Amino acid sequence: MEWKNNSVIMIDQTKLPNSLEYVTYTDYNDVAAAIRNLVIRGAPAIGVAGAFGLALAALQSSSETIDDFLSDLEKAKEILLETRPTAINLSWGLEEMYNHAYGSVDHGATVSEIKEELVIHAKQMAEDDININKKMGKNGAELFQNNDTIMTHCNAGALATVGYGTALGVIRATKESGKNIKVIATETRPVQQGSRLTAFELKHDGIDVSLIPDTAVGYTMANGLVNGVIVGADRILQTGHVFNKIGTYQVATMANQHNIPFYVAAPLSTFDLKNRPDDVIIEQRKASEVTGIGDERTAPDGIDVINPAFDITPPELISGIITENGIAKPPYEESIKKLFEAKK
Repeated sequence: MEWKNNSVIMIDQTKLPNSLEYVTYTDYNDVAAAIRNLVIRGAPAIGVAGAFGLALAALQSSSETIDDFLSDLEKAKEILLETRPTAINLSWGLEEMYNHAYGSVDHGATVSEIKEELVIHAKQMAEDDININKKMGKNGAELFQNNDTIMTHCNAGALATVGYGTALGVIRATKESGKNIKVIATETRPVQQGSRLTAFELKHDGIDVSLIPDTAVGYTMANGLVNGVIVGADRILQTGHVFNKIGTYQVATMANQHNIPFYVAAPLSTFDLKNRPDDVIIEQRKASEVTGIGDERTAPDGIDVINPAFDITPPELISGIITENGIAKPPYEESIKKLFEAKK
């Protein structure tokens, strides 16, 4: 994902792995649709996509007064925010941009100057994301040993970020450190981010990867085929509860059953220090993701569907949370607090 000539360019992830296609947006409404329809997905990625979307909204605004301009930004912010309610990076990216606009107003900037500053700020956020991921990767690489086989769920790679990745960033850094590793990727139904995206990324990078159906997680662990697990996150609470792709809780439960360390990799922008587990809205996806594969229907007509996009993994199942500022270990309320103190 990049900003070029006052437009946002990103890979259409719905076309992977069969076709590598780039899409270009100049309207924030189109960016909102791209986020909603999973053209772009992954918590850090949609955080920056939201920032780029708000930069487009600023450029699209024809308002001449500060108040009207800020009103245009507020409208765009709400449209972008409602696309994916669970991933906190989206609200973080939008608030970061919105607050930057207000800061510019306080310093006496004109509408034209604020537009320019918002574009610069969004581009800096994208650059920061890559640097943060590389720091995270370095921190997490020390947790894995030579000849380890690492399981991952969903896609927390370069496609889920601006570049390099969170969980896959740790895997990349482990490989780059000279260790010989293998990866087991779950297919991640119903949208198959593991088979379509994670397997695509790792194969492209020359990292040994095997794909398994989601139902084979217990089998591979019980048969000693897995040394460790690492996943990304869409929201992490100060309690250590992790909101991530549906199925993560099951993977963590099986890892705990077989005494396999289960790690989460996420930037500090993914942390929610205000809410408790019951406060967070779990996004519900459309039924057609479950009732068919591609254009072919596999379920009977009229069947009810429960299709949550995310689940909650409790802190007692998590061995450590890898961030750019270090690794949080239980008890999480205390260790997460220290990570944010180190950020200041």
